[in-house]
Amino acid sequence: MRPMGDRQPADRIRNVALVGHRGAGKTSLHEALLFEAGATSRLGSVPDASTVSDADPDEQSRQMSISASLSSFHWRDRKINLLDTPGEPSFVADALGALRVCESAVFVVNAVMGVEVSTSRLWTRAAELDIARMLFVNMLDRERADFYRALEQIKRAFGPHAVATEIPIGVEQDVEGVIDLVDMKAYRQDSAERAGWSEMPIPEQEAERAQEFREKLMDEVCEVSDTLMERYLEGEEISHQEIVDALKEGTNHGKIFPVVCGVATRNLGTTRLLDAIVEDLPSPVKHGALQVGEVVLAPDEDKELFAYVFKTRADAFAGRINLMRVYQGVLRSDSHVLNTRAHVKERIGQLIAATIGKDVEHAEEFGPGDIGAVPKLKDVVAGDVLAERPMIVQGALLPAPIVSVAVEPKVRGEDEKMATALRRLSEEDPTLRISRDERTSELLVSGLSQMHVEVTVERVKRRFGVEIVTHPPRVPYFEAIRKKTRAHARYKKQTGGRGQFGDCHIEVEPLPAHEGYEFIDKIVGGVIPQGFRPAVDKGIQETMHAGDLAGYPVIGVRVTLVDGSYHSVDSSEMAFRIAGSMAFKKAYSEADPVLLEPIMAVEITSPSETVGDVIGDLNSRRGRPLGMDPVGQNTVIRAEVPMSEMLSYAPDLTSLTGGRGDYAMTLARYARSTP
Repeated sequence: MRPMGDRQPADRIRNVALVGHRGAGKTSLHEALLFEAGATSRLGSVPDASTVSDADPDEQSRQMSISASLSSFHWRDRKINLLDTPGEPSFVADALGALRVCESAVFVVNAVMGVEVSTSRLWTRAAELDIARMLFVNMLDRERADFYRALEQIKRAFGPHAVATEIPIGVEQDVEGVIDLVDMKAYRQDSAERAGWSEMPIPEQEAERAQEFREKLMDEVCEVSDTLMERYLEGEEISHQEIVDALKEGTNHGKIFPVVCGVATRNLGTTRLLDAIVEDLPSPVKHGALQVGEVVLAPDEDKELFAYVFKTRADAFAGRINLMRVYQGVLRSDSHVLNTRAHVKERIGQLIAATIGKDVEHAEEFGPGDIGAVPKLKDVVAGDVLAERPMIVQGALLPAPIVSVAVEPKVRGEDEKMATALRRLSEEDPTLRISRDERTSELLVSGLSQMHVEVTVERVKRRFGVEIVTHPPRVPYFEAIRKKTRAHARYKKQTGGRGQFGDCHIEVEPLPAHEGYEFIDKIVGGVIPQGFRPAVDKGIQETMHAGDLAGYPVIGVRVTLVDGSYHSVDSSEMAFRIAGSMAFKKAYSEADPVLLEPIMAVEITSPSETVGDVIGDLNSRRGRPLGMDPVGQNTVIRAEVPMSEMLSYAPDLTSLTGGRGDYAMTLARYARSTP
């Protein structure tokens, strides 16, 4: 097999992301493509944990992809950089990163389930990035699998330009091959081994259907060119080469979305898919220059270097390993580049050209359009740009974390080790947020779902040897008062020598909107010396850290020091500090104290048909809907809901909307807590 370390011209590279919903068979397809191309010696199996891409113990135990995996191999004298991405929404950051660095994506669709939630969301992002898209209808041998039903769902979801270029021969467990609608030839799978395909006559029972879908394909292909369409409508013959060229051109920038089919676990259809990848999907040169902010990037090795880091993997022993795409220029080993985010120079040591399981090959350089890995960079994380000069590049738009848990080490004294491990993992996953709540002093781990957080905790234990205990975060309540009151306190202590004496009168009243704290000094005539008055203020503020109602901080209070007295010998700052604290406690108990809870401004995106259920659920959570706005087939619901009611909202919204709902929330205000 040709070495991966040899630099390839940009026009002979195909960068392809395998994307789709969880369970559609992306990893099985990835394994089948590697096997068919000769990059692996056997067909890996997801249930048996023998796949190349799902090598992480977390992935093997859960039988699903959690991280994007890069494999590089050759087919028809082209280099294919294939990125197998997770379909679970909790780990969407890797899928979005892969889409950003590829010119093409193969969307894998389950022939039984059809178009599912993650597929639709990733399709929208791929459209925004203007990348070529092809669809592979997988699992045709399953019970209730129906290629034509799946094709109709694809057309409804993604538009009429999704058109079949292949149709299957047979149904469910009897599927035996495919009909190529471009060449109008049928192919049978002789075995699950390489080269197990042979051409056959189109079955008589499939001939009429093949002709019907061939005409639909021709309608779409000819729309690419006005000249072709005119000739086609006039009944002129369109040559095979013209059809092929028009299909390539239409696929490049989203005028046509070819739909192919097969069974990844049986290696059925993979040879046809590999041919389609190298023939129909664009190279970096064919796809064209890319606009990044003010910079136009062309796959030209003579231009200045621009490389984008789309994934970082943190390892307790090997450190960081960064996957990156070179857009222009050449990235060479033993060179220095600028990290444009950190504004520091990084030394490039070894370059990893290919990753097939645990086997890697090293390269001397990456040319424009290529994807590879660089280990042991000091300050580089996902989203960084390596270049020759400073430049500003907008980061990828990622979903905000919505599920938070408080964490602490199981073993006392491992707080710093735990924090370091979590920070390393947050560098690997930009949708993972580690923060400390200043109010509760808890360390919070925030992710896209409960599963996202659980996987993070498991990785900390496995990679860094720290066991973590999790619990729901404490809601940061406040206390406040609702009426004005006055109090007097005198602190007097005599112990046989110099005593302690402090005496003060204060007035306490609520501030508007229960915000802030204000201390006013209205002492006249020197009844309390100037040097002792700040001590009264300090004693009051210390007492406000924990109110007597429920032990939460007190906010929104104006305190006025109006009177008092002192002793020329026994008075001290400490005495007046204690007197101020005593006076505030008396006043607070008589000022009608109340508990304030955080109210969140929530935006929920729900399918229109489930809006009623979502609003009913919000009402049960003491929520207050503020309005709704239709957005396509969805509805955005705006509401205010107490934070305490939103701590476990994510799984409930998933249940209500069939996994199609999203939400985001920010702190709106504090309000009186109601049962």
